[in-house]
Amino acid sequence: MIVTSSGAAYGYHADNPDWLSETDALRGNDSFAYSRHKRMVEESLARYRETCPSLRQLVLRPGTILGATTNNQITALFDKPFVLNIKGSRSAFVFMWDADVISIIEKGILEDKEGIYNLAGDGALNSADIARILKKRRLTLPAWLLGGLLSSLRFLRLGKLGAEHVKFIQYRPVLKNTALKEEFGYIPQKTSLETFDYFLKARHGAKDGRTAP
Repeated sequence: MIVTSSGAAYGYHADNPDWLSETDALRGNDSFAYSRHKRMVEESLARYRETCPSLRQLVLRPGTILGATTNNQITALFDKPFVLNIKGSRSAFVFMWDADVISIIEKGILEDKEGIYNLAGDGALNSADIARILKKRRLTLPAWLLGGLLSSLRFLRLGKLGAEHVKFIQYRPVLKNTALKEEFGYIPQKTSLETFDYFLKARHGAKDGRTAP
């Protein structure tokens, strides 16, 4: 049984380790449905590993997956005229090429793999890195101010996020991929930087009417 979970299952917390490994606690935030649901699914899987060990599991926890045509709430952040940064935040993005994810699932099937593995390209990109790559200014706000702005926009029905969502930008889970490489036996073909670069070039080509690389 192969399940694609998420790094969000670890939760968004100020005391997260700089790099999260598969042995770290799953603390998906109750205030964020996606994070909570990923944690709950994994808690259910853990119970089955105890009560039904014959059901072999391969659980994959990806970071942010990007490909040539990815279009979601995360990629929408990169379309803004600025790169948002929370004052004092040390969290960063880890990116995983979608083709790498497919290759890992194929390897899991063909080689009858089991276990729990983070999926991320080598390295991470913080807001300063992303702003430099996008050639955009970085807008740094204190957490309390951003929370107030989000709450006001939600009150005016101009947005869906509130102050409780600030932590999901402030404390992003940064995934360590050592087990993926050393135990599962897969080396990602693209680093986080290369994945982000590939995504940007593909998007730029699509906007210009060219075929994505």
